[in-house]
Amino acid sequence: MSDLNNLRIITVATTGAWPTKENTPNVPIEPHEIAEEVYNCWKEGAAIAHIHCRDDEGRAAMNFEKFEEVVTLMRTKYADCDIILNLTSSGGINLREEDRIRPFYELKPEMASYDCGTMNWQHNAIFENSPQFLEKLGTMMQEVGVKPEIEVFDPGMLYNAKYYIKKGVLKAPCHFQFCMGVPGGIAASTKNLVFMKDVLNEVAPGSTWSAFGVGKGAMEIMYATIAMGGNVRVGMEDNVLYRKGQIADSNMQFVARARRVIEEFNCNVATPAQAREILGLKAK
Repeated sequence: MSDLNNLRIITVATTGAWPTKENTPNVPIEPHEIAEEVYNCWKEGAAIAHIHCRDDEGRAAMNFEKFEEVVTLMRTKYADCDIILNLTSSGGINLREEDRIRPFYELKPEMASYDCGTMNWQHNAIFENSPQFLEKLGTMMQEVGVKPEIEVFDPGMLYNAKYYIKKGVLKAPCHFQFCMGVPGGIAASTKNLVFMKDVLNEVAPGSTWSAFGVGKGAMEIMYATIAMGGNVRVGMEDNVLYRKGQIADSNMQFVARARRVIEEFNCNVATPAQAREILGLKAK
């Protein structure tokens, strides 16, 4: 592992649940757009692709057929691409549990998201992840060999993860994603990032971790995460502006910038094969 300590994994979250073509014409919505964007982000240095899909009206959804189309395209048309697929299990608010589970359970990507608690989402809705659902989610991920990306929006969710690790619902070593700057969760600041990392060291030592900041906190969190030895997530799920007042041309633009920052810090960008080794995934 010592040879891997100088590596940083880039995750790209191309679509997410909220940005629409009205927010930016450059966000990929249709399955063929998502797959092509993921492929091009891989060429720029992304090792993991966090996948959301939309319904026919472009709204947040967990439509199995859309996920199946993206995954099939990645495994056939873009078969030379060895990027790690990470399917969301929370493609919106008030979705049925079985719809949230089906994509990862049937399509068997290498990773899927595991949102480790309930929260007030953007001050206008409840993002529900009940204890019963989290136990079911973790158990079913273990059944099909899918590694959870444990998404945490505040420190309490880290302590939830500690409980589920102790109970065997989550299997160590774990991988965490610090989701910062979402209204209703912890703010995106370096001070808070250091605190989150300290709590992680307490509750799940030996875990790998990544972080991103939404909106104006994006750059601060990216710089601080790289300096602290973490991995980074970028993409239009979290930001549609490349800089203040400038809409991003593509997700590739975010990945290319992350790569430049990592390399300027005298680190190297992890390939998908290296990311698998860091995360303890089976070689593809």
